[in-house]
Amino acid sequence: MPNVVGVRFKNCGKIYDFEVNGFEVRKGDRVIIDSEFGLSIGNVAVDSHFVENPAKELKKILRIASEKDLHQKQENENFEKEARSFCYERIMARGLPMKLVCSEVALDRKRIVFYFTADGRIDFRELVKDLAARFKTRIEMRQIGVRDKAKLVGGLGICGKELCCRLFLTSFEPISIKMAKQQDLSLNTGKLSGTCGRLMCCLGYEYNEGDSNTGQRRAKETVTETASSEVTENPEESLEVLSPEILCCTTIQTVQKAENIPAASENKGEQKPEGSGTHKRRRRRRHRRRGPKKDE
Repeated sequence: MPNVVGVRFKNCGKIYDFEVNGFEVRKGDRVIIDSEFGLSIGNVAVDSHFVENPAKELKKILRIASEKDLHQKQENENFEKEARSFCYERIMARGLPMKLVCSEVALDRKRIVFYFTADGRIDFRELVKDLAARFKTRIEMRQIGVRDKAKLVGGLGICGKELCCRLFLTSFEPISIKMAKQQDLSLNTGKLSGTCGRLMCCLGYEYNEGDSNTGQRRAKETVTETASSEVTENPEESLEVLSPEILCCTTIQTVQKAENIPAASENKGEQKPEGSGTHKRRRRRRHRRRGPKKDE
């Protein structure tokens, strides 16, 4: 069961597990690690803990960062600016349809990585040759998306604060227009888009997957069932309280029947007008019955 710590290389970056390798490190310490990128300085984000059956073989911490290593990192930052400016000049000279974002140099300067954005595939083989001839080291070109670009460059959102991907978001979750519909927001893409041109990540903060259309339909069905039961029990009171949208056809028919029953019982004792059809029928029947008595 190896003793590991969580190391982060960039602000709001992912946390990777590395073996302690006998060093006493705590949260916040800087360590030197031989990663896939090369020698780099990372910050310990998670204290040491034991892991049972890791998914893959973990790399080990080489050493704790010294002052010499920190000084080398500062020099590399100046070297990154120089490499970025030269790469930008060669891109403009060759007329490549790409936008350079930033550059990153390994601690031992054995590798330089250039990040760029483009609409499609770019043939940058000649550009790599120019960069390799100038810096005499391994050159890598990595194409990233607009959301990754916003995370690397940073900026301010429409709320006035720094971008969430720059502050605390370690990974990007899928954002859809369905999230805005559920929160009754305006469906104007200009208002819902962030500085990167994509839908804002904050739309997913108050989104609940359980509140879908099926859930809303079930809620309406339960309301309709309870409303119909109340109407059948006391129709006169329920008609005043409930809206006509909730009442269904069957409940309205039951209410009409319930209203007609007391009306018929109340009108039994009342006399109908003389001109009605029922009154004429009664007079004709009486006249026919009286006829034979006069003959006798």
